[in-house]
Amino acid sequence: MNTDLDSSLDLADQLLQLLREAPDGASEYQLIQQLKSRHSTHIPNLPLIDKLVLFRTHFLVFNALYRLRDRLCEEASEFLQIGPLQIRLLPWQAGAPGLVEADPLRAYYLDESNLRDTTERDVEKLLESFWTRMQGDGEKAAALALFELEDGPVDYALIKLRYRQLVSQHHPDRGGSTARLQSINKAMEILQRYYSRP
Repeated sequence: MNTDLDSSLDLADQLLQLLREAPDGASEYQLIQQLKSRHSTHIPNLPLIDKLVLFRTHFLVFNALYRLRDRLCEEASEFLQIGPLQIRLLPWQAGAPGLVEADPLRAYYLDESNLRDTTERDVEKLLESFWTRMQGDGEKAAALALFELEDGPVDYALIKLRYRQLVSQHHPDRGGSTARLQSINKAMEILQRYYSRP
């Protein structure tokens, strides 16, 4: 059975197809993996180790998601919930907020100059400031998402195992990125506070 996505569809429609196949929603990472495994030509089919590839892939996906959400709202057919850990389609409800409120994330991702003009150094600054912005409960959720452990029961042994796997995979000596390794180390530091025994 051929599970490739229809190459004549734009990225927003390919994402719509994937989200309709996942009624409980999906994370951004899961959507990107599905796009790659099903041969979408709209995102780079490269490892997400390079900071600029990671940023560009993320930007393209979120640009398409916000365009899709706008279209679904105009059609009053479905509502696309776009969250940091889960993206999912919800049934349309009369009186839904639609696009009334100003949404700075939507404005950012729909401005394609942000994709064109963002340099590798800009991406490094974004990564460096990420953990600073994620204080409180958000930092734990972000750290679990970075470790791809947001969907199930988690204990400290599993976190340590996943940490060793990620360090091995992303170490600069093995072609990985120093910035990515720093993010992994910071996530481990955060998760140790929540899960390690005193």
